[in-house]
Order: sequence, then structure tokens, then C-alpha cells
Amino acid sequence: MGRLFNKMDKILLFLTIFMFGYGLFMIFDASSMKSFLESGKEYYYFNKQLLFLIASFIITVVIIILPTKRYKKYILPITVVLIMLLVFLLISGEESNGAKSWLYIGPFGFQPSEYAKLVIILFSGFYYKANARYLKKISSVLFPLGVAAIITGLTLLQPDGGTGIILFLITMFLFYASPATKDLKMKITLILLSLVVLVIVVLPIFGKSILNSTQADRLNFTKPCSRYQESSGYQVCNGYIAINNGKLFSVSPGNSRQKYLYLPEAYTDFIFPIIVEEFGLLSGIGIILIYMIIIYRILYQAKRTNNIAHGLICYGVACYIFLHVIINLVGVLGLLPLTGVPLPFLSYGGSFALTLAMSLAIVQRISIETYNDEARRALGH
Repeated sequence: MGRLFNKMDKILLFLTIFMFGYGLFMIFDASSMKSFLESGKEYYYFNKQLLFLIASFIITVVIIILPTKRYKKYILPITVVLIMLLVFLLISGEESNGAKSWLYIGPFGFQPSEYAKLVIILFSGFYYKANARYLKKISSVLFPLGVAAIITGLTLLQPDGGTGIILFLITMFLFYASPATKDLKMKITLILLSLVVLVIVVLPIFGKSILNSTQADRLNFTKPCSRYQESSGYQVCNGYIAINNGKLFSVSPGNSRQKYLYLPEAYTDFIFPIIVEEFGLLSGIGIILIYMIIIYRILYQAKRTNNIAHGLICYGVACYIFLHVIINLVGVLGLLPLTGVPLPFLSYGGSFALTLAMSLAIVQRISIETYNDEARRALGH
């Protein structure tokens, strides 16, 4: 393992460990009151997140050891199993908060659509590499785009709009980053725009709406504090209050007032305002800078490799993290509707933490293989 460590992106590794550790601390801090009221123990959510991080560490080590060609071998059956799980959810899944997103094994639940982000990244990366010479006609990209469309559609039907949007944007980003010709990319763009216009025009004719009532309510996101008694304004306004309380530096760590049930999901989607309230605006700016460095290091690995699949996978992981950060923060700040998208490393959520850790582990494995390729080229092999 020591040899592998020397070939890894150490800046990315250090920041990953730091952010997961800091996130675990903040999850405990932000959830302790709710945890105590629900279970009589302050550590309930902390312990669950810790278990997932331990599992993430074990899986991360395995991923870093195994060569990426192993993923290529198994990605198609994994994709089929994922689609089957998403179909099963729609048919027999338990509804929670208006959506069928979770499968339960005993006391533990997992969200298949969360793992779908990594599956689409791997599936697309390996497909576009294997078919790089044939990406000239629309038929050559129907398979990867069709598979991603099925997964995205099943996710939207749960309904999970936030995850569905991310899946769609990752799919399109990988397509535009692929070796497909410019002419093909233009044709696909025109087809997609035509489909969007068609859906917008046709659905009202049949008395249907693109959004359900819950999603439509979220479009009412402006001036949240003027709607404090409404669910669409209550959380965002309390997020504003938390950020304002933090000032430039802090109200002092551990002494957030908004975490005492003013923000009912303070340890999930709204953990960023709690961090700013306790550690100040400068800490929030620092976290955003760390995200920027993490994304830069992943993009650096994408540029460094000569392997098309490796490059696309790194681009996909960078896009995945970027979208989560942007969508979460613009929702928390009331710039766009809330979508329930967690903040990377910091928000509570086992499926999300595990998927994120696996994604970053694959980037590290790519770093190792790129290092080996560079060493072989230097020796003239």
C-alpha cells in the first residue's frame, strides 16, 4: 500500500480526509439536539454516519488496489442491477416524504439513485473509449444516452427532481466531453431541445404538469422571509438568520442557535448555514475554496492521463461534485428552488458519503495508473 500511496494525488487525499472528518464533526454538532429528542442519545446520527465512513474507507482501499479494467468488466451487469432496483422501487418501494427513493435492509436504508451518478460516469467513460472511432452517427451514442435516460427517467418518476437533474447534467457533460464529432454533438443538442419544447407544449394539452405540487411549491423561492410561516420560506429564512448570526468570524463554535430545531434538517441540506453561524463567513469562504481545489485536482488528473476512459471518469467526478456544491448552495441562499441535494463531505447521508468516497477513490486509482504509464514511457517501454 505504501507504493500506491506515493503515486496518489496527496493534495486531493489530504483534503478528502479533512473534509470527511470535518463533516462528521459538524453532523454531530448540528444533529445532537434532534438526535437526543428522537432517541435519547446525542450520538445517533453521528454513529450512523461514522459507520458509513468506516465502510467507505474499507471500500476505498479495495478500489485503490484494484486496476480500473476490473470496473470495465463489471459495469454493464452493475448498470442492469441498478435499473432493476429503480424499477422495483417504483413498483414496491415504501413512500417517504412523497417519494419512493429508499430501499431498506434491516435498519439501514440506501438510495439507488445516489449510486446511479457513479454508475453513469463509469458506464459512459468506458463506452466512449471503446467506441471512440465510431462516434460519428447518432446511432453510435444511442446506447449510452439511452441507458442514462432510463436511469434518469426512473429517478424523476420517484419523484426525485434534484437527483434527476444531476444525472441528466452529468450525462450531457460526459457526452460533450467525449470524442464524438462536433456535428454529432450539434445534432443531439437540437434533438434534446426539440424534445423539451415538445414536452412543454404537449403536457398541458392532456391536463398534465411537468412538476408535481411539491415541486411546484418550491418554485416560490424568492423573498423567503416574507413567507416565514410557509414551508417554502421557513427553512431558507432560518438559513439566512444563521448566516447573519455568524458575522465575519463566528458566534463561537458549538453555539449555533438555529440548529435547535429552527432548521429542522440542519445536519443535511442546510449544514452550510450552521457552519457559517458557528465559524463565521470566512469559514464558509474557506470551504468553498477547498471545493475549488478538490475539483481542480480532479481535473488535473483528467488532463494528465492519456486514457480516454480515465479522463472522462475524472471529468464526470468533478462535474458530480461541482453540481452538488452549486445546487445546494444556490438553494440554501434562496437563489434557486430547494431540491434536497446534499453538500459534499458535510451533509449527513450514508449513500451519498459512500458514493462520494468511491468516486474519489477511483480518481486516486486513475492517478496511480497514470503514474505507472508515465514511468513506463520514461523507460521507453
